Amino acid sequence: MIEAEEYCVDIITQSLAIQKSLRSLNKLLVENHLRTHVSAMFAEGGDRQDAAIQELLTVFELKNNRGE
Repeated sequence: MIEAEEYCVDIITQSLAIQKSLRSLNKLLVENHLRTHVSAMFAEGGDRQDAAIQELLTVFELKNNRGE
């Protein structure tokens, strides 16, 4: 669109739509991770539970650092 010199507002609209789609994808990925991997790691307990908590904190930090 940029190379074709499309109207700026149209490019912004497309960019925002892509960002919304990526946020939806990330939500699905996190949900799946919680339902599968994290729940299994919590069931194992000990170091695996601690690793799951650390992963969740990392995802939380990533999200907060991006201002979403």
